[in-house]
Amino acid sequence: MPAPAPTPLTCPPSRNVVRPRHGPWQATFDDALHDAGRSLADVVFVVVDLETTGGSAADCEITEIGAVKVQGGQVLGEFQTLVRPAAAIPSFISVLTGITDSMVASAPRLSAALPTFLEFAHGAVLVAHNAPFDLGFLRTGCQRLGIEWPGAQSVDTARLARRVLTRDETPDCKLASLATLFRAGVRPCHRALADAQATVDVLHGLFERLGTIGVTTMEELASFSSLVPDGVRRKRHLADALPSGPGVYIFRDAAGRALYVGTSRNLRGRVRTYFTAAEPRARMAEMVRIAERVDAVPCSTALEAEVRELRLIAEHKPPYNRRSRHPERASFLKLAVEAFPRLSLVRAIRDDGALYFGPLGSRQVAERVMATLHDAFPLRQCAGRLSARRRTPACVLAEMGRCEAPCDGRETPEQYAGHVARAAAAMTGDARSVVASFRTRMGFLAAGGRFEEAAVHRDRLLTFVRAAARMQRLVALTALSEVVAAAPTPEAGWELVVVRHGRLSACGVVPRGAAVRPFVDALQVTAEQVTPGPGPLPCASAEETECVLRWLERPGVRLVVSSGAWCSPAHGAQGQRRLLPRELPGAGPRQQMVPAGGGGGRLASRPARAAAERPP
Repeated sequence: MPAPAPTPLTCPPSRNVVRPRHGPWQATFDDALHDAGRSLADVVFVVVDLETTGGSAADCEITEIGAVKVQGGQVLGEFQTLVRPAAAIPSFISVLTGITDSMVASAPRLSAALPTFLEFAHGAVLVAHNAPFDLGFLRTGCQRLGIEWPGAQSVDTARLARRVLTRDETPDCKLASLATLFRAGVRPCHRALADAQATVDVLHGLFERLGTIGVTTMEELASFSSLVPDGVRRKRHLADALPSGPGVYIFRDAAGRALYVGTSRNLRGRVRTYFTAAEPRARMAEMVRIAERVDAVPCSTALEAEVRELRLIAEHKPPYNRRSRHPERASFLKLAVEAFPRLSLVRAIRDDGALYFGPLGSRQVAERVMATLHDAFPLRQCAGRLSARRRTPACVLAEMGRCEAPCDGRETPEQYAGHVARAAAAMTGDARSVVASFRTRMGFLAAGGRFEEAAVHRDRLLTFVRAAARMQRLVALTALSEVVAAAPTPEAGWELVVVRHGRLSACGVVPRGAAVRPFVDALQVTAEQVTPGPGPLPCASAEETECVLRWLERPGVRLVVSSGAWCSPAHGAQGQRRLLPRELPGAGPRQQMVPAGGGGGRLASRPARAAAERPP
């Protein structure tokens, strides 16, 4: 005969039984995540306690489940049921809890009790004293029964008490000690419902303590730490006037100078965490202590917030922002327009008709890319301009076969122009010639046992291909005078962006059910007008254009308007990356070099250099 199903509650007659209800006051857990700034008084908590046959969830079983549902200090309902385990209850457990085999003989199995409890606790935040123990048993029970664990947010009153209370108040954070401290109406007695009722009083007592230091929302509770200095926590009012939508926040000192710029989908909630959570980064903790004001720039979308953050960082150069402060320091390779052009390293881009290759992250990367191009093409490396009419003596590179010596007339301007055209094509479109040249050279060096030299060439090639792929990806977008794209929003509307020459010119949101075309037309008319400048980045920084590209390349984004073909070169650097060798042919595992992040490497062993002719 099957065991009877558990009933949600056996409780003292003085308590009203309130079954789970559906109404506007009870949100689902997903709603709680989206509104983590809700007041603790508005959150529904289910305080749960278990009795088990032992301490390990893997080897032991649940014998009793007790739970109390509360909101705003009021009890909404209680749940209690015994659970019949598959094995006998150990005698020492029976002595501790008073639960015997005869008591659970007619109780339901976990397969009936657990789903009933999960229905009772649906949509609530779970609370337990020593939550890893109780929730661990519940989670393991779900796994055994093939039930999906709801993943509810949880609060551990034992852990919370350790952060709030001092040794002078209580010798330990056991449930019995805390129940005495907070004068709980029910004494813990190793029975599930009684212990859950005592935990409710402990939870409310801890919430009262937290309220005095400004922790009043779920988000603040989740990030609360007693390590936050009182002076920092008192500044939490700086976040009160901020909006809860997406945007950019700016911390400022007493003189109004920008200290730090950040972005968030929830401005108020994010800024609050700076004053309620222990900041592990020393620089940021120092910034919070100095800050006297927080300004907000509300944005319609997360993309707009990210782009505005980049622009504000570049404009104000806040001392506590480490990235994106100096986009003007990017390096470029310049191939000038003259009789015999050469490669040079520059920072400023001028409207002089020259070809600019970049941006390159550092001078070291730029020099490595330049060396790659010089190895692939016989471009002159001497400084200064050369005249097609006046000849000058050749340098040592001509004697080494590294230059065709246009300076002394060995090569005509027309012949030299062919080298320049191939180098320009490798940088802007077709990288196959560089890759083929280096693969041949690397194979020759590896065949001769010169693995160190081969690895140097490989790392130079990887650096060039990465830089060329980045520039070609950017130029594909910056070459277009206008792109309008749309992406679906979670609210079944549309997010619109207008991009001009790689610069975000306008953003907007189309509400659900509205016609999209009128919004597109209005956004195009009101979008920022831009005048493109020279070079691969005519209107925006590389980081901004890459930010826009990441948004455009997301799944579900639709192209609404495009002034031209948005495409990359068929034989560009991006397509060549998968052809690049990661290992040297013929080299053993200890003779390979592992490339570093910037394209360098480190030898595991140093083989002797073979006596061989110079590689082709």
